[in-house]
This record gives sequence, structure tokens and C-alpha cells, in this order.
Amino acid sequence: MVDSRFYKNNGPLTLAEVAKICEAELTDISKSDVKISNLSTLEKGKEGDICFFFDKKKKSQGADIKATACVTTAELSEYVNPNVIKLISADPHKGFVNLNYALYTEVLPQAEIKSTAIVPNSAEIGKNCFIGDYAVIGENVKIGANCIIEPHVVIGHDCIIGDNCRIGSGANIMHCQMGNNCYIYGGARIGWDGFGFMMVNGSHKRIPQLGRVIIGNDVEVGANSCIDRGALDDTVISDGCRIDDLVMIAHNNQLGRGCIMVSQTGIAGSCKFGDYVVCGGQVGVADHLNIGSGAQIGAQSGIMRDVDAGAILMGYPAVPIKDFMRQVSYIQKAVKK
Repeated sequence: MVDSRFYKNNGPLTLAEVAKICEAELTDISKSDVKISNLSTLEKGKEGDICFFFDKKKKSQGADIKATACVTTAELSEYVNPNVIKLISADPHKGFVNLNYALYTEVLPQAEIKSTAIVPNSAEIGKNCFIGDYAVIGENVKIGANCIIEPHVVIGHDCIIGDNCRIGSGANIMHCQMGNNCYIYGGARIGWDGFGFMMVNGSHKRIPQLGRVIIGNDVEVGANSCIDRGALDDTVISDGCRIDDLVMIAHNNQLGRGCIMVSQTGIAGSCKFGDYVVCGGQVGVADHLNIGSGAQIGAQSGIMRDVDAGAILMGYPAVPIKDFMRQVSYIQKAVKK
């Protein structure tokens, strides 16, 4: 059950309303006025709840559903407990997301600048913004309308933050220009020095990092992730990218639109990614590589050379997925001998 202390419950909703939201068909129209108040898992559903059943691997659990209603597919509906009201959907997963948005609202702060926040006169703060306790805003910073700057955030001088952005507690943003509708999660570090050194007289001398981080619109950067600014050229995160927690993106990297970087991925400097590239957890990418649009790279893979558009790779070093599976099969057979 969703904790109402953290999320406002907008219910109850009738099943007729739920069917419309989920783009589903209610199998028993006489149940249109039945109300549900919460989402639940298959296992924990009870009276007044609705659950979603779309995983074929769990079809044996369908008979044990105790929620009032269940959104499922036509194929899986026969496995659902006959006492449960069924709603048939071509895409229950999409319905689940839609109903989440309709039924629950995150509790967010009202517009206010806390007295403990440091906001210089040179900063431009848009309408309806919240700036939390002990946040520090640098000189000449521009923050758009309807932004949430949570406690202990630091935004360095001259940074630009677009409209409708949310910066999580303890995040640091420097040398950055950010678009609209971005969400930077707590503890993220954006715009700090890239890892650039040169050996001079037996010691490592830091190479000045003079670029910026340019973040497009509708970008999410996960908790405790790091995006370094460029040495000369900018580090670029394009529109619609989703960066998970604990991801490292080094200086001068360029991510195309809609890329997904899953937790603990590390990308060395000066790589160029096309659009909609997906990197699974703990992927490592060597420096100065080109990754083509639509490429998919499996978890824990190591990328050491350029990747063609649309390629699906896995392994260390990464190879086409079919080759990787053959390697695994060969090793398994060899071990049994």
C-alpha cells in the first residue's frame, strides 16, 4: 500500500474511470461504479485495491489474487481469480503508469525562499520557485519558473537552470547550462573538473578544464551521479536522456537524444553517442569512441572500439549478443567434459 504521508491519494476512483485512464475494457459493466482506492502488488492486494497482471512468468499467481480488480491482458485473464473484477488491456504496463499518475501525487513544497538559503541580488529567480534551507545560489545564476531547489543544493556562479526543474538535496551544479523540465537527483555532481592530467617533471599536472556541461530538456540525472565539464569542448547531455544513480560521464562526452545509462555505467572522455543508446548496469566505455544510434549494450560489458548503429553487444570485451551466447554455451559444455 502506498504511504499517504509521502504521496497524496486522489482516490477513490470508480472502475469506469480506471478503465478510461488505463485504456482498458471492463469485462462486467455492472461493476462500473465499484470504487478502488489503492494500487497493490499481485501478492498484497486486498478489498479496495487494484493490481496489474502482465507477466506470463507469474501466471500461476493469478488464482491467488485478492484485490478487488485486476488489469490484465486477454491472454492472461483466464488465470485470474474468478472473484476478481477484470479489466482487459492491450498494454497493462502503460495502464499501470497512467493510473499511478492519476491516483497519486507526490507531496511537493510550496513556492518559498527559505531564510537560511543564500541567494545573491545578482541571481534571477523565476516565479513560483522553492529554494530550500541552506541552499547556496552563486552570483549571476538564472533559475526559471516553477523550480524546486531542495536543501543544501549548491549552484555555482553564472549557471542557467530552465523552467520546471528540480534539483535534489545536496546536489552540486557548476559551469552548467540546463534546459526545461529536468530532474537532478540528490547528491549528483555536475560540471566539476574532468579527469585530465599531464606528466610534467615527474608529477601529474592538472590540465585546465575550460568547457561546460550542456543539459537539454526533459533530462533526469540519478542520485550521486557525476558529469564532468569539458576540457575545451562542452560535455553534452541531449534532450530526453535518463541517467541512473552512480553513473560516471567524463569530460567532453556527447550523449544524443533519449539515451539511457543504467547504474554504475562509466564512460571515459570524448565519446560520442547517437540517439537512444542504452547501456546496462556497470557498462564501461573506453575513451574517444563513437556509439551509433539505437545501440544496446548489455550489463557489465566493456566497450573498446566503435559500435555500429543498432548493434546489440555484450561481454568483456563486448561482442555481438549471438557471439556472446555462443561463447557462454561453449564454456558451459567445456566445463561439463
